[in-house]
Amino acid sequence: MPKIDAYEQEILDAFEKGRLKSVATKAELAKFKAAARATAIKDRRINIRLSSADLNDIQARALEEGVPYQTLIASVLHKYVTGRLTERGVAKPSRRSTTKRRAMQEG
Repeated sequence: MPKIDAYEQEILDAFEKGRLKSVATKAELAKFKAAARATAIKDRRINIRLSSADLNDIQARALEEGVPYQTLIASVLHKYVTGRLTERGVAKPSRRSTTKRRAMQEG
C-alpha cells in the first residue's frame, strides 16, 4: 500500500470513525446511481496512464460522490462521448468523430 501523508491519514481516520457525512442531496445521489447503471454494461477493458496527482484527485472526488473511482471515470467518459459533459473547455464530439469511433468499434 502506498504511503499516505498526514492530511490523507486524517481523512482516513475520520472516515473510519464515521465522522464524514455526504454532502450530496438525494437527487444528486440518484443522478450518480443512474450514471453508474448507464455505464454498467462493460464489455471492453482499457488501460490508461494518469499522473499520480490526477488519480488522487479522481479518487478523492469519487469518495466525495460515494462511488468507486473507476465508475466515476467511466461515467465522465460516457457523458463526454454522448455530448452530455458541458464543463468549460470540453467540446461536444463532432458527428464525424462519433461515426469514426463506431466504425472502429465495429471493425
